[in-house]
Amino acid sequence: MAIPAVSVIVAAYNAMPYLTRCITSVAEQTIGQDELEIIVVDDGSTDETARELHRLAGVYPGLITIFEQPNSGGPSAPRNAGLDHARGRFVFFLDADDYLGPEALERMVAMAEKNGTDVVLGKMVGVGGREAPASMFRRDQPKTDVFSSRVYWTLNPMKLFRRELLERHALRFPVDLSIGEDQLFVGPAYLHAAGISVLASYDCLYWVQREDEGNITLRPGGTETRLTFLPRVVDMIMENVPPGPGRDHLAQRHLTVEVQQLLDHLVHEPRPQQEKALARLADTITPLWHEGLNDRLSAMARLRLHLVRHRMLDELLALARFERELARSSVSTPVLIDRGRALARYPFLRDPDRAIPDTCYDITAQLGVRHRIDRAELHGTTLHLAGHGYLHRVATEDVTTELVLRERDSKEEFRLPVTHTATPRLGADEDSGHYAYEKAGFEATVDITTAADGGPLQDGLWDISLAIGARGITREVRVGSKRATTVSGKAATHVVNTTEGPRAATLYTTHPHGNFTLDLGEQKHPVLPHLSLDDTVRWAADAPTELELTGRCTLAGHPEGALAVAVSNDRGDSTSFVASTTDGSFVVRVPVTELPAGIWHGALRLGDWALPLPALPSNLTAAKWRRRALPWYAKPAVNGENGLALHVARTDLVKAMTRRSKPRRGAAAC
Repeated sequence: MAIPAVSVIVAAYNAMPYLTRCITSVAEQTIGQDELEIIVVDDGSTDETARELHRLAGVYPGLITIFEQPNSGGPSAPRNAGLDHARGRFVFFLDADDYLGPEALERMVAMAEKNGTDVVLGKMVGVGGREAPASMFRRDQPKTDVFSSRVYWTLNPMKLFRRELLERHALRFPVDLSIGEDQLFVGPAYLHAAGISVLASYDCLYWVQREDEGNITLRPGGTETRLTFLPRVVDMIMENVPPGPGRDHLAQRHLTVEVQQLLDHLVHEPRPQQEKALARLADTITPLWHEGLNDRLSAMARLRLHLVRHRMLDELLALARFERELARSSVSTPVLIDRGRALARYPFLRDPDRAIPDTCYDITAQLGVRHRIDRAELHGTTLHLAGHGYLHRVATEDVTTELVLRERDSKEEFRLPVTHTATPRLGADEDSGHYAYEKAGFEATVDITTAADGGPLQDGLWDISLAIGARGITREVRVGSKRATTVSGKAATHVVNTTEGPRAATLYTTHPHGNFTLDLGEQKHPVLPHLSLDDTVRWAADAPTELELTGRCTLAGHPEGALAVAVSNDRGDSTSFVASTTDGSFVVRVPVTELPAGIWHGALRLGDWALPLPALPSNLTAAKWRRRALPWYAKPAVNGENGLALHVARTDLVKAMTRRSKPRRGAAAC
């Protein structure tokens, strides 16, 4: 029997009517039924789940294997049973409430095989009001790990796992836990994986909120259930990850998410149980939390942990109530600005009876930065920028915003002043208008010939940022990702005149973030691809002695008269003829009557950039004219070099008469 690519394991308990869509979404996967097996474990359902499973098995014969067992009380036992019978190279755990996008398995298997990874996270989409994890799905990540990405912030098992990884490490779901069992399965799988892939560009898993809120993975429990699994998760981290940034990265998740969830349940329990649970929680987090972690944590998380460490139960209950009200409010918490620091006005801020340190309230580094670009244009050597920028919840008083240019490789930077402009009613559509930012506007002009402390900016990629400052606080942010619809992010390459000669300057937005960068000196945007010449060279229809060349110039700008055809001959003569441009096309006419005698070659030139001129057609008729009553001609040069070769000469009258006097071949002599 052929080994399938994927074994999809479905734990089902009273899963109707969601089960039908779930199983159908797997059976109809584009990877094909030959590459699939579906293992469904009915965990003692009392509704129509069993009947529907057998019906679906008849619809898809040979595809679905059904196991029935008494109810185990949780998803661990049915998932383990399915894993024990799986034969696929990969396994995917799917809850019976959820369903897959049509190409999900094909795309995830392909990503795993191409990159040699053991786990693949497919983008999750919430359905029916269910909130799906999002921070790890901002972009595709072909190969990453648990320490250099956000994958650890989703520990549910609805992912693609290489089965060999699970068997090699004997990974199974603990059956003695009612919640948190997924963390003790997925966490070790992440840590032992040879690599992890993230497929963010396709909606793989639709995560459904059941109308009866009966999802297995949503069972709430209380503090006791959380204090049962959390110490085991801490032990798992301590045993597998040495002290340092890696351990702190994982600890951040649990010290933020699990602690908050536990405290949410703590408020509903009797006082003796609250005191006992708080003491156990403080002991549990002690191995993970140290002061060096504070920079990774939000101010709210720092405050929670301080109160937990010091067993400040009443304050924790008050904070939990504050957080519930804050979640319902449309207004963000006000801040206290003091000596260049921003402190959130959370409960007990600078309360002398509690003596909680300011570090538990400090949100200076986490202040939201709001910005938008309303103008971004390059005219000649000058870049014009305009827009607004402000710090969320910080009034635009004593504004000190500057424009920052920083060269990407050398890190050389220049800070340039901006003109502050009024922004009436800015902030009215945020926080119910509670905060106003009426002096957040700016205008800036950057001349590339003087921006480097009076001198020219050197060639390089100059990233553009704003150092947004108000009331003694400054935050720097790259700009361009937020811009008005009238502001283009498309690369615009210019050739500009400077005292050092012509220079290439391109204003563009980076991918994928969309921030503005100024490219000086063709680091990423060469000039020549913007210039092209048509192959056909002809005599102008209205001027039979003017050679006409046509082409395209897609530059956003260049000095007037700089685009020209320059020609020279074998006798040292040279001249040029300016192109006439219209809507990206150009025409150059070369009046051969003005050229001295010789063999002429040339190029299309724009400053120091040049394109060779196309060769003249061999059958191009000669142009003829009179200069000082003597006959002249211009025609393709015989045995000319590659490219244009034009022979200009005075007609030799003796040779011309001789040719005329010779009898034509076949004619009778007189």
